[in-house]
Amino acid sequence: MSPIRLGINVDHVATLRNARGGVHPDPVAAARLALANGADSITIHLREDRRHIRDADCVAMKAGITAPINLEMAATEEMQAIALALRPHACCLVPEKRAELTTEGGLDVAGQEAALAPVVSALVAAGIRVSLFLDPEPRQIETAARLGTKAVELHTGTFCEATPGPRRDSELTRLRTAAAQVAALGMECHAGHGLDYATAPLLAVIPEVVELNIGHFLMGQALFDGLGPAVARMRQVMEAARP
Repeated sequence: MSPIRLGINVDHVATLRNARGGVHPDPVAAARLALANGADSITIHLREDRRHIRDADCVAMKAGITAPINLEMAATEEMQAIALALRPHACCLVPEKRAELTTEGGLDVAGQEAALAPVVSALVAAGIRVSLFLDPEPRQIETAARLGTKAVELHTGTFCEATPGPRRDSELTRLRTAAAQVAALGMECHAGHGLDYATAPLLAVIPEVVELNIGHFLMGQALFDGLGPAVARMRQVMEAARP
């Protein structure tokens, strides 16, 4: 089985900075620390309202680290232009609503295929790996393949929010089935949203899942353990679960 990659989302380092203004804490410094302790890539989500990561953070991150950057973004003209200027390693297209606290579900690519096609094409033509953040639904995954994306990131929020028992087991089965479908269609399978030390290993054991993206839990855990040890422990529990 191939090794599994760990992507760390540093959005909430910027959230803390923005609460008071100024430059501390620095998302780039957090990214470097995460990479030094086992992260393979860094995720940043540039939202329309700039509630955490800001335009200047994107530029600073590109200049400040050599590891792959995964830019999460809505499929808008503004964000497409920013991505084409920044040229990150990857862009993950996500749904975005101004009133939501965090992303509430997967992108409806099946219902927005015509609108998404030119955005995906433009990013791919620029040499950017495009992924789509999707619920584990066959129709959505089939559409992603038609659009020519290189990866699908499965939304794990419903699974993580379910208490251990039949509902969580059912959601895990859905994720396993979806991961197999993604791989069968020739795309990389990633997963993320709400993962922690208990739930990440349950995804890491799925052979088709090659990358987990984790942010909020680790930023919170860093308050108690420090960011470096929190990331290192996540790397350890993922690798321990990987056959």
